Amino acid sequence: MINLNFSVPSGESLNVLCLGAHSDDIEIGCGGTILRLLEEHPECKVHWVVFSAIGDRNAEAQRGAESFVGSERLESAQFHEFRDGFMPFAGTDVKNAFEQVKQKISPNLIFTHHSADAHQDHRLISELTWNTFRNHLILEYEIPKYDGDMGRPNVFVPLDSELCQTKVRYLMDTFQSQRSKSWFEESTFFSLMRLRGMECNAPATYAEAFYCRKLVL
Repeated sequence: MINLNFSVPSGESLNVLCLGAHSDDIEIGCGGTILRLLEEHPECKVHWVVFSAIGDRNAEAQRGAESFVGSERLESAQFHEFRDGFMPFAGTDVKNAFEQVKQKISPNLIFTHHSADAHQDHRLISELTWNTFRNHLILEYEIPKYDGDMGRPNVFVPLDSELCQTKVRYLMDTFQSQRSKSWFEESTFFSLMRLRGMECNAPATYAEAFYCRKLVL
């Protein structure tokens, strides 16, 4: 397993932008990769944006960011209150939120939703990510759901078992509002990481996977 090496200008820190439609999306989609990045890049700074974090879910979104990143390396965090399931109908306001992020942040790496995700909010966030950030490395993460929209990702990040355990523990501890959903359980998250680990022959058998449309070497 190789290190997650990223080239940044001398004297600058690695800047990562994490975008999620809902309070638990970032953590589910790329939480393990974020934990590994922070292990390998202690100087890394993370920017965290959640577009639908209303009521109790706002507090959960904040706890999720702090758990996975930690206050010292969480450079900025934004928690919007767009209505779950209705983001395409508030497209102008969501686009304005993206433009505000663009004015403040120029990340080296962006995590966002997969463009072919079956959830309409997820697809909009992915589309606006590409509309807004045209000269950046973008990795699209996947979210398991009832719709059965799992595809064939082309970027794999192997994870050791300890990181996987930490990711799942944070998910279960943080997002109490989701515990009543039949799919929100440890076995779901471990199963997906195990499947992706099998597909890339990960040394510790686990991995997270992403879609990369464009890679400039």
